[in-house]
Amino acid sequence: MAAVRSLAYLPLLVLAACAAPSDADVDATPPQPNILLILADDLGYGDVGCYNPEAKAPTPHLDRMAAEGMRFTDAHSPSTVCTPTRYSLLTGRMAFRTGFRSVFAGIGGPALIEEDRLTLPQMLREQGYATACIGKWHIGMSFFDEQGELIKNRGLEGVQQADFSRAIPDGPIHRGFDHFFGTVSCPTTDWFYAWVEDDRVPNPPTELLDKSTLPRHVYSRDCRRGMIADDFNLEEVDLVFLEKSQAWLELHAREKPDQPFFLFHSMQAVHLPSFPAEQFQGKTEAGPHGDFLYEMDWVVGELLATLKRLNLDENTLVIFASDNGPEVLTSIDMRNTYGHDGARPWRGVKRDQWEGGHRTPFLVRWPGKIAPGSVSDQMLSLTDVMATCASIVGAALPNDAAEDSFDMLPVLLGEGGGEPVRTHLLSQTISLALAIREGDWKYLDHQGSGGNNYNRDGDWGMKQFALPETDPDAPGQLYDLAADPGETTNLYSQHPERVAAMKAKLEELKASGRSAPLRD
Repeated sequence: MAAVRSLAYLPLLVLAACAAPSDADVDATPPQPNILLILADDLGYGDVGCYNPEAKAPTPHLDRMAAEGMRFTDAHSPSTVCTPTRYSLLTGRMAFRTGFRSVFAGIGGPALIEEDRLTLPQMLREQGYATACIGKWHIGMSFFDEQGELIKNRGLEGVQQADFSRAIPDGPIHRGFDHFFGTVSCPTTDWFYAWVEDDRVPNPPTELLDKSTLPRHVYSRDCRRGMIADDFNLEEVDLVFLEKSQAWLELHAREKPDQPFFLFHSMQAVHLPSFPAEQFQGKTEAGPHGDFLYEMDWVVGELLATLKRLNLDENTLVIFASDNGPEVLTSIDMRNTYGHDGARPWRGVKRDQWEGGHRTPFLVRWPGKIAPGSVSDQMLSLTDVMATCASIVGAALPNDAAEDSFDMLPVLLGEGGGEPVRTHLLSQTISLALAIREGDWKYLDHQGSGGNNYNRDGDWGMKQFALPETDPDAPGQLYDLAADPGETTNLYSQHPERVAAMKAKLEELKASGRSAPLRD
């Protein structure tokens, strides 16, 4: 596609060659754009002000990013949970194709990304980019005991068995990144509270976490009593990630100013437990989780400010996204206590196949390329980041890579006349339950949410948000999102021909190993 686009400019190049070039003309070709990809965790569509005017926590920096760039209203995480979404984002391939049915915890591994699979950072590195990943990985790493045996226990016992003097053989630096600093899995949840740098744990955990030292509120429950290092503060994780990303940007700007970079800043916020740093506590009227949302937005602002301070912002494409919808406990209490609906206006939350589980914020800022204040209703998946970046940098993707990735560059540039880039979109749950979109029609190849239990009653149960089953005997679900965006009425039995056609298409895309068209 890049070759076709370059031919379109051939007459201009010929005319330019006939003129006597000045030094300014010689240097007029802009360098490859830098790329900053920011991924929030468990951030819902309704958590951001520019998507939800009724949001209770201010997000001024994300709102400004939308005003200065493009806001997508129909963007989706490939999965309704962390690990498979991150695999899909960095490979352009739906994770259900691996057969992996879970998320990692503790020091879980081995890496879900196959050793021979082309990744987004590897593709960019082959185009001359410096690459770094700062933050939460959560796609698996291998750790070993003192005998050199792979640790398979993902809980506390596995962490206690690990020999941290041994190098990690399949971390981010083995999957396309030049540098990594962050955590194996969820930073403040999963048994292992220590930093990983490149392929080592420089300061291993030595003590059991003392939970009595942590804040106690409704959003602090999701924190396992794992092993912790003496330099790991659960309330300052995102500040450390920010400091490390800023330091990497500063070093790169100083030492390699002519080399483009790709930085993947993978946040802890706003995954439970909601532990905002001290300077953000009490800053909103929406409780600890509202404060955490405010901190998340502030981090985005600091990253954008760093680009500007280093004179990098004019040639940097910034992408902001989330790995799935808002968490169950967060959604319940934020709705009931503060009137804040992190999934608004959609049905469902994290783990659910309904829109609230995977329709998420997606913002793109690229000065001089993307029209400020633009809004797109194009159907988009996070898998599309890889093909889009390939198009931007002129990389030719082979057919055995990014099999579910579509090129959205024409949409970003306002080209293509608004024609849909995607005619279909796949989504999956932790149980590998699948759904397919075709235009406004959505077919769920299963009953129920595909994730959460809506029969659980009480203050912390989802039953209070359950809707009546309008076709209880149907083995699947069919919704017309144009007429019924809230997915309230299952049309499965009313449209058997459409159900059959969409199920057949889903089976075809599963069997073929790809949903994107073959590339020349």
